[in-house]
Amino acid sequence: MTNSNPQFGGLDVWLIDTARGHRSRFTLDPERDGRPIWSPDRSRIVFTSDRTGTWDLYQKATHGTVQEEVLLKSNDGKFPTDWSPDGRFIAYNSISPKGDVDVWLLPLFGDRKPIPFVQSEFFEEFGFFSPNGRWLAYVSDESGRYDVYVRRCCQASTAIWPVSTGGGSHPRWRRDGRELFYLDPHGRLMVADVSGSEAFRAGEPKVLFTAPLATDPVFSGYSATADGFSWPSPWEKTPHRTSRSCSTGSPCSRTN
Repeated sequence: MTNSNPQFGGLDVWLIDTARGHRSRFTLDPERDGRPIWSPDRSRIVFTSDRTGTWDLYQKATHGTVQEEVLLKSNDGKFPTDWSPDGRFIAYNSISPKGDVDVWLLPLFGDRKPIPFVQSEFFEEFGFFSPNGRWLAYVSDESGRYDVYVRRCCQASTAIWPVSTGGGSHPRWRRDGRELFYLDPHGRLMVADVSGSEAFRAGEPKVLFTAPLATDPVFSGYSATADGFSWPSPWEKTPHRTSRSCSTGSPCSRTN
């Protein structure tokens, strides 16, 4: 998680032991560090930092005392959103000096030249890989509102599949890839059945429940877990957790 602590100054990445509620500071630079994303094998964390004046991408091993490694420096702001299941790509939001926001991919092999995955005159963000790495869900305002879309990964493709039907953001995949979750404009967690190997298919979205913390001004997203959902909050020692069995359309209560 990311948290600001007056004792240290700035904004840092912290690790939380959810079983004991123990926190440990992960980044030590006095400038701002944030948007941490775990690698698939949990051995590294990628994050963004403005320690040189621009939000660049860094990675650091989760064990030992190895220093951070610069992954990508450029004039654009860069904010990681996901790490591909095979560990080969990092999806991130790229914000140009003019304010354009697009979804890019950073290969962690070869020459590591960034790939513009969705780049247009519209606002695109929140790229998330499907569990099999074949698809990437993201958010775009190309329809005049924010909606969730899916494209094939990790190659340039003109085929686009819409998922949300009444606006949406913060897409997340079920662990087996058979469902795609997102938040609608009313703070409700929605779910759509998805399938397809060559052509993607999405069913009619359904309401699961009203999401906790969705109206919090520092809300940074959620995670789909094996037994429900986790909603991290900087105000609590452990994440807020909810089960899949919450009443449809109503707020969920804490399960931890």
